[in-house]
Amino acid sequence: MGETRSPKRPWLAALLALAVTGLGHAYLRRWGRAFAWLALVYAALALFVPSEAVEVAAQGIRGGSATLPPSVDPLVFVPPLLVALGSVADAYLLARAERDEALRAAAGEGTVVCPNCGREVDEELEFCQWCTTEFAAPDEEDETERRGRVE
Repeated sequence: MGETRSPKRPWLAALLALAVTGLGHAYLRRWGRAFAWLALVYAALALFVPSEAVEVAAQGIRGGSATLPPSVDPLVFVPPLLVALGSVADAYLLARAERDEALRAAAGEGTVVCPNCGREVDEELEFCQWCTTEFAAPDEEDETERRGRVE
């Protein structure tokens, strides 16, 4: 049988990636990308951040202090932070693309999808029960098109 997976929530993937680099990709079951982003953060730490700054920051964090000691310049941590934020953006965009693809596939199966939010709606309603977007009836659309045209 074919595997059916529910579409993933983009905001949750981004939030998980923000908490721990690679966790948003693990939520999306993109294991290779999860490890790649994690490796990129560690590479940025190793290449751009002096080891003394990492040691001092780790000691300050272990000591219960939530702030960096004054001897550590916080700007040295910008490169790994930028890589981590790239991971957040990538996880969000991947989840959004996966969700949109799942919605398009569902729309191809005869379901009605809201043009505004993209969620499946009840065919009998004249509005989306999720975002309250009103739908124009097919007769109203034809009448509107006729009124808009110059005959």
